[in-house]
Amino acid sequence: MSASNAIKLTIYVGDGARHDHKPLSEAIIELLQRKGIDGATVIHGSAGYGADKQLHTVKILHLSNDLPVIITTIDTREKIDAVIPTLDAMIDKGLMTTEEVQIIFHRPEP
Repeated sequence: MSASNAIKLTIYVGDGARHDHKPLSEAIIELLQRKGIDGATVIHGSAGYGADKQLHTVKILHLSNDLPVIITTIDTREKIDAVIPTLDAMIDKGLMTTEEVQIIFHRPEP
């Protein structure tokens, strides 16, 4: 992917979510890799809440089993649009967004 406009896909789920007997974030990353998406990152949050307004935190007195997880990737609109229907079928509870971004540089390792 050369320096240009692209689409950033961001997925918000809980770390307790599963797909085919594995963590959902792992299943999503594997799917993105199989579909040829350039790269993806999984970020594990220490606190958050979603549409249910239930606070999830790592504080010892309020230890949660469903901390927030964010999966993000940037690629061409065509690649992102092609993977969205499969992601929609995989994710029972969560949030998925896209936004246009401008790639300033992309320097993969040699």
